[in-house]
Amino acid sequence: MIEQCKCDETYDLRVEADIGADAIWCNKCLCNFEISYVPISIELQSELTKWILKYGEWIDWANDGIVSNGIELEEIHNQQGLKLTEKVKKELEGKYKVSFSSSTFAKRYANKKK
Repeated sequence: MIEQCKCDETYDLRVEADIGADAIWCNKCLCNFEISYVPISIELQSELTKWILKYGEWIDWANDGIVSNGIELEEIHNQQGLKLTEKVKKELEGKYKVSFSSSTFAKRYANKKK
């Protein structure tokens, strides 16, 4: 798929959001793939890019915390990610195993504050 991947070949992918990264990762070596190298439609690439740009809306960057409704915002983002993962699975069916890795920042932060 792309030269950065440490695996000779990978057929095990993960959809995951992170700052400054595209949405598709090698599920073995955790290499982040440039979205244009992933064999999915331009429309789905665009949807994934729009989704990834919303990552972290629940984070209060200035205060190193979460916004007041951060857990809910993160959950909405994760639900959208699951739907997009299903679309990726459908487009790559029979070629790749695709899983989803949800964001847990807000939940972990809230539990840490208790």
